[in-house]
Amino acid sequence: MSETSRFVVSSEWLHGELGKPDLKIVDAAFYLPAHNRDADAEYASGHIPGAVRFDHDKVADKSTGLPHMVPTPEVFSEAVGRLGISENDRIVIYDGPGIFSSARGWWLFRIMGAKNVFILDGGLDGWKAEGRPLETGVTAPTLAVFKADLLLDKVIDFQTMLSIVSDSTRQIADARPAGRFTGAEPEPRAGMRSGHMPGAVSLPSGTFSVNGKLRSLPELRKVIEDAGIDFGRPIVTSCGSGITAAIITLALESLGHEDNALYDGSWTEWGARQDTPVVTGPATPNAA
Repeated sequence: MSETSRFVVSSEWLHGELGKPDLKIVDAAFYLPAHNRDADAEYASGHIPGAVRFDHDKVADKSTGLPHMVPTPEVFSEAVGRLGISENDRIVIYDGPGIFSSARGWWLFRIMGAKNVFILDGGLDGWKAEGRPLETGVTAPTLAVFKADLLLDKVIDFQTMLSIVSDSTRQIADARPAGRFTGAEPEPRAGMRSGHMPGAVSLPSGTFSVNGKLRSLPELRKVIEDAGIDFGRPIVTSCGSGITAAIITLALESLGHEDNALYDGSWTEWGARQDTPVVTGPATPNAA
């Protein structure tokens, strides 16, 4: 058995597949203000040949007031069809640093029904560092039809999350940095409490990759088990706003754990409310 996730591809492999008609490449870069990077500008100035730009905040449910929430299947189908992608294509998603927002794109395409979705290990930064080809401007794809079929059980809403916290029916894995999880560091969004949901465990998203590349399967398993996660029980992933939670999801699915879902509102929703329980200090996971 390979020690590498079946969901990641190398830059060498992708370079060799460029131009094949069933291969669709998606730039799904997303950055926080602290990154001081402009995803759209970086795409225009140099992207992998043939790549189309996917904006998490534009292809989203904008009715909630929360950032980049999962869109309806209709909104997703229309947007992705305009990008020239169908659910049967081979789809490779990338971001800048490698394993950051690409995981959210991978997760979103999969829960919408795409059959073969992969992440570029090392991201665009790695691609550029290796001197591989780039093109500038905006790719103009041929329109396609994407038949979306949303897997609703993979997306957790607020009311369901309240129930999970209340009765400990599922384990909760939080991808935010440890300082925000414990409450020692403030949230980047103004006025928001820091801390974590009762029963949650800390699994910072940065621990799953090295130099923009996903860790080996044995390393992923160790990271998750060392946090106290039981692979035999269902898991909900969460983070700041639903982006990096998908990195934990990627690790879980890579290891064959399929009984997982992502809390889409994540801490932006939970921490902003005044009627939700928040715990500070280190994790004390419920063993139920």
